[in-house]
Amino acid sequence: MAETIETLTLRAAIDGFDQAIVLLDGKQRIVAASRSAEALVGDTLPRGVRAVRVLCGAGETRPIAEALAQGRPAAGTVIRPRPDGRDIALRIFAKPLANAKGWLLRLAEDAPGLALDDEILEFHGMLTADTGMKRLLHVATKAAAADVTVLVRGETGTGKELLARAIHELSARRDEPFRAINCAALSPTLLESELFGHVRGAFTGAVRDNPGHFRSAHRGTLFLDEVAEMPGELQAKLLRVIETGTVLPVGAIEPIEIDVRLVAATHKSLREEVHAGRFRADLMYRLRKVPLFLPPLRERGDDTVLLARHLLTQLADKHVREIAEIDAGALTVLRRYAWPGNVRELANALEYAFVVGEGPVLTADDLPPELISPALAGEPPGAPVNRSSVGDAGEAARILRALERSSGNRSEAARLLGISRVTLWRRMKELEIAVG
Repeated sequence: MAETIETLTLRAAIDGFDQAIVLLDGKQRIVAASRSAEALVGDTLPRGVRAVRVLCGAGETRPIAEALAQGRPAAGTVIRPRPDGRDIALRIFAKPLANAKGWLLRLAEDAPGLALDDEILEFHGMLTADTGMKRLLHVATKAAAADVTVLVRGETGTGKELLARAIHELSARRDEPFRAINCAALSPTLLESELFGHVRGAFTGAVRDNPGHFRSAHRGTLFLDEVAEMPGELQAKLLRVIETGTVLPVGAIEPIEIDVRLVAATHKSLREEVHAGRFRADLMYRLRKVPLFLPPLRERGDDTVLLARHLLTQLADKHVREIAEIDAGALTVLRRYAWPGNVRELANALEYAFVVGEGPVLTADDLPPELISPALAGEPPGAPVNRSSVGDAGEAARILRALERSSGNRSEAARLLGISRVTLWRRMKELEIAVG
């Protein structure tokens, strides 16, 4: 009897929110469902039945079912037939309860924009419904199994490290270490020491041995981000490591054998860097056995909306505000903006929306001003998107605007732009923006 009273109490509580809500226990069984939820699906949601059985469809990829099984928040769209014969695109937001003993599902009819026949693929933290992106992830899966060097090229914020981690997790090396280092973030001397290691006394301050990233990644995977920024003398040493399978720490006499799979990444064309004399051709060919080109967010169809909904669910854990839907005006802004900072900039824009807005609906007014007004982003209204030139005046204007908004604080400016502080510093230098 006590259990029945508890269920009735939960039903009354969730009905009070006037939203389509379903509560699950730790085994993903329905504990209670609001009247709004049952009205939306057009059927009763019986207590004690597993939610995936009545909500999540039977497609080959089921992001909500997979998320529930793995105990993590997620958002996805499933096509569910109603008793009245009409199919409904059911948007499901899944969030684990604080006590980790159950789930809260929020349901909504999917807003127009994402084609219902576009199957959503969740790939090791990357979410897409774009055909080109799916093709790339298929090639990445095959490359992972081949245990060859992979070169990932893509703009900042496109997910290069996420893809590198996915390749590692899909490879036979998955149970061994994954190490990552940004080749643009360190001075040449420090980068050499961090990559190849050093022995005690090799230089001033070397008070103990340092194994370096190569030895620390032995039998695993080493991710070299921004590899095009590596100085020429270190390129030669990296080439020798690849050719010999040994590493010589700074100050050491005898080389040490290693077994490391390399995944490198860059936002530049290595072929152009070779032609310009800034990168070794022999090293390029060693690194790009399998080249993968991550498309920018603006070229991924309606993935912007898909990712925005997914990120809203993830960010909800950090904020008091809960956003249940995105209105038409905000959807227009999200689709129209070019996203030079890609997924990272999108996440930052949504976090901004959580802070400045109110209520369960995300509106255009909640978004950062530069998304709404092209003038604030340094672009004339209606101007064609062209990000290929490093001297792009629009990018320089965005950087200057971010620096102005952050009162010159580069870390905050980088956050607003959706890029790392190192990338901001490098772009300021390339665009000849005063860095004093």
